[in-house]
Amino acid sequence: MSRQYFGTDGIRGTVGQAPITPDFVMRLAHAVGRVLKRTEARPTVLIGKDTRISGYMLESALESGFNSAGVDVVLLGPLPTPGVAYLTRAQRASLGVVISASHNPFADNGIKFFSAQGTKLTDDWERAVEAALEEPPVWADSASLGKARRLDDADGRYIEFCKSTFSNDLTLKGVKIVVDAAHGAAYQIAPKVFHELGADVVAIGCAPDGLNINHEVGATHPQALVEAVKAHQADFGVALDGDADRLQVVDADGRLYNGDELLYLMADDRLSRDEHLPGVVGTLMTNMAVEVALKARGVEFVRAKVGDRYVLEELYKHKWILGGEGSGHLLALDKHTTGDGLISALQVLQALQRSGKTMSQLLAQVTLFPQTLINVRLKPGQDWKSNVRLAQQTRAVEAELGDSGRVLIRASGTEPLLRVMVEARDAAQARACAQRIADTLNA
Repeated sequence: MSRQYFGTDGIRGTVGQAPITPDFVMRLAHAVGRVLKRTEARPTVLIGKDTRISGYMLESALESGFNSAGVDVVLLGPLPTPGVAYLTRAQRASLGVVISASHNPFADNGIKFFSAQGTKLTDDWERAVEAALEEPPVWADSASLGKARRLDDADGRYIEFCKSTFSNDLTLKGVKIVVDAAHGAAYQIAPKVFHELGADVVAIGCAPDGLNINHEVGATHPQALVEAVKAHQADFGVALDGDADRLQVVDADGRLYNGDELLYLMADDRLSRDEHLPGVVGTLMTNMAVEVALKARGVEFVRAKVGDRYVLEELYKHKWILGGEGSGHLLALDKHTTGDGLISALQVLQALQRSGKTMSQLLAQVTLFPQTLINVRLKPGQDWKSNVRLAQQTRAVEAELGDSGRVLIRASGTEPLLRVMVEARDAAQARACAQRIADTLNA
């Protein structure tokens, strides 16, 4: 049974259009509540949200839906997605719910769920919820209705958890950091975490109005951070996205480091301390330079499909702890059960403090390979998989690149486009090879 509503990261869409409407969200919570009650007599669910204006409406709808199924609700208020995951586990709740559309603009919103262990739910669980959505509601009687309350100091509890992942024998005293929370869920939390560890903090993107989340700030618009680091002569800049599960970092020179480079830096820190690190998980889009550098140090590298959910699946499969993607979703499973922008930033800063080196020095062995990406529009009904010329040209390019590059061809999940990506040590070669492959589709 395929899933109708759930995507790779919960349910997401434009507010006011199906399925992100209050009536559907109430039905969804009721269905989830009924699934929970199959294994637990009196479930408790935590609900957190980002700063979108629509969060108030959807929070109320979720509360009503859960209560109507006999499920108790604890409201956390604005809190990063990984904060909800942490508190779900710490509070021994049955489920964690996040109202957020992550890095999307304010007009979008979404609902995602965490298990009692603070992990993403399985496909089977999502299918069970979708099946329950097709059934008529079963309203709890008055004596069995769920209750709702707020958790005092949810943000303070999460702040302490984040700080606990930073080594007790290190401090950020004397370090000036620009913190950009994308006017999102970490707008109060992120500056406090770094300040309480001793840093001199300059906050930008920390004044949400319900409409400005991710607008020209945050991890998806890092130029604001680059400019602020230079203007304030800061040592570092840290940018999160709207729900604070992804990260971008800027150094004192204003150079931006993406998730691929940060993943290597986190691995390097563990290797430098002789920690056992058998392997690291990236994605199909992870820059080949990271793979080459890790393998040179005896660390296996595995590529998952694009999406932190699939990175997590591979980590579980191999029983490894480090993984991530270039967008800045980074996973350190010895620190948290899910991707966490704040904790990842602390891991990076910890590595720099321990080594006494700059980011450019630590990443001297990782010169990112140039990538060329060409989007080719497909004609209606065009079957690119059986295109003989495309297959022949792809094999020819792969033979030409050898171990010094790679080809990735994948269909867009949202548009009639074929994405042709070629990576090589030489930028001109990458461009030429990608164009040759793309031209076979237009012939």
